[in-house]
Amino acid sequence: MKKDYFKYLLLVFFALHQLGCKEVKKEDIQATNYASIENLARQSKPPNIIFFLSDDQDIYDYGCYGNEKVRTPAVDRLAKEGILFENAFTGQAICAPSRAQLFTGKYPLKNGCFANHTKTRPDLKSVSEHMQKLGYEVVLAGKSHVKPAKVFDWNREWEPVPKEGVPREYIPIDSIENYFNRAKKPFCMFVTSKYPHGEYFDVTGAKAEDIKFYPFNAHKRSDESFVKTKAGYYRSIEEDNRQLELVLGLVDKYLDRNTLFIYSADHGVSGKFTVKDIGLKVPFVVRWPGVIKAGSKSGQLIHYTDVLPTFIDIAGGKAVHDMDGKSFLQLLEGQDIEIHKYVYGVRTNQNILQAAIFPSRMIRDKRYKYIRNFNSIDVLDKNLGDKESVNVFIKRGALKFKDEPFEELYDLQKDPFEQKNLIKDFDFQAIKSRLIKDMFSWMENQGDFLNDKPGNMPIITAKAFMLDQNSRMRTIPDSLINTLNREDYLVIEHW
Repeated sequence: MKKDYFKYLLLVFFALHQLGCKEVKKEDIQATNYASIENLARQSKPPNIIFFLSDDQDIYDYGCYGNEKVRTPAVDRLAKEGILFENAFTGQAICAPSRAQLFTGKYPLKNGCFANHTKTRPDLKSVSEHMQKLGYEVVLAGKSHVKPAKVFDWNREWEPVPKEGVPREYIPIDSIENYFNRAKKPFCMFVTSKYPHGEYFDVTGAKAEDIKFYPFNAHKRSDESFVKTKAGYYRSIEEDNRQLELVLGLVDKYLDRNTLFIYSADHGVSGKFTVKDIGLKVPFVVRWPGVIKAGSKSGQLIHYTDVLPTFIDIAGGKAVHDMDGKSFLQLLEGQDIEIHKYVYGVRTNQNILQAAIFPSRMIRDKRYKYIRNFNSIDVLDKNLGDKESVNVFIKRGALKFKDEPFEELYDLQKDPFEQKNLIKDFDFQAIKSRLIKDMFSWMENQGDFLNDKPGNMPIITAKAFMLDQNSRMRTIPDSLINTLNREDYLVIEHW
């Protein structure tokens, strides 16, 4: 009995210490019970927030998401200690646009970064400003890939660091440890790894039986080059997991239990540049001792645009009205409520190394998904305008993706890997109509430049990705070089 009472007093002192109290009153002890101690401490002291973001990793390549062939013990540990989200999404399967959503709470077209290696709109407020106003220091440790600097004004920023014997730079673990040890106020830290993004490890003796195959890549089982690349990718995943283990070790060493820890990856590598789930669906695992029930799961739709509103909610603030995201704090607290009816996706192929005009949009609920490929060869004639120098590039884009239809519709409950297009199936026409209507309503809200008008196929540009110029990954005929003028492009001014 005395032992239990002593333990009880220690817990009370812990809670009051978190409150910043210097003396303990009798009524404080009497009013305190075991169940409320951590909650009391959490409410009185905002939690530290850590978001670990990996780079280019499929949701299907984690032990906790069902792949027994790849080693991800650190992520699997977080899933056992927290909540695993089964329906988390980014709005675009490219690095910069995906990250810009996380940091702004807005989809790519609204925040302005919908083409890779481009800036957001300069008048935005990002996570740095929002969280700083709520008393947090906001830190970026690792890969940035977002700009302009005045929008992403971190209190501290540490670049990735060189490391021998590995293909890519490492997270700045020494800086992270020093910060954890010295932190005096609540902080929101993004630890942004450069793994497992290629270049991958060079693995010798790779075997197909060591790789888990899915419907979208099963045909490559006998492709030795693919198997070798996949083995190197698996090895890079393990290296990323080692970095995550280091960070978790530092959390355990220096920080108290009132620490919210999120793990995710910015998009899937197998569906990069697409609006398929293999690109847009992301791993999302959250641990928060005393708040999140260990070993829990959620099938609710959440989105990268929800992360900033959730952080603001946790910090005691209120998200601004023009954010696309919503707080999912209630899901973390154990309530099973709908956050979104739909999530959306954007595809822009013009600012990638093999640039081409082939924009797509996607709408998805828990079960059904509709995709429109606006420059499909099926509708190419309707997209052509009066200027042949522009038309030739529109044609090249359609021909490059000649196997992708104008419309796609999938029943994700029966067909999670999007193998059977139901767009012409009579039984699904009402679902198709609903999704089309709601997708175009969303596009209008986003200020999207795409619409159904004949001859409307805008081409966009940024300095490093001119369609009429050769690049490292794309060669065009000499006859097409320097054939486009500035007025031919939809130029986004903030670029």
